Amino acid sequence: MIEIVKADFLSSRDSASIVSLVNAYALDEMGGGQELSDYTKAHLVAELAKRPNCVVFIAYVDEEPAGIAICFEVFSTFKCKPILNIHDVMVVERFRGQGLSRKLFEVVEGHARRSGCCKMTLEVLEGNNTAQQAYRNFGFAGYELDPKM
Repeated sequence: MIEIVKADFLSSRDSASIVSLVNAYALDEMGGGQELSDYTKAHLVAELAKRPNCVVFIAYVDEEPAGIAICFEVFSTFKCKPILNIHDVMVVERFRGQGLSRKLFEVVEGHARRSGCCKMTLEVLEGNNTAQQAYRNFGFAGYELDPKM
């Protein structure tokens, strides 16, 4: 069973899941291939919780943490509305290919709409073709104000 939840920073289950998923991301080739520092592991959740503009969504498969989307609300001065930036998104390797990233994006998009965001943004490494394709499939595209620029 797949369940996607908005993380509760006070929940021991969600807190442990955040650290384990971000660490798995850091260990992945696309995350740099190095484990998180002990400091980051010990302080990550508390530091995220201090930021009122942060929202984290966790995908659980049969109660096991399988994916994460860490988002921060920023602001568009041109539109005078919030923007939701997807800072980190990751699915654990053994759960890839099951549509979890799409499900995470759908939940994130719903949150952005309810929050009155004018758009969602994210960044992706140029060499991460798999992620780029997933983002295009969900409707993301390169951003430019004017193609001439």
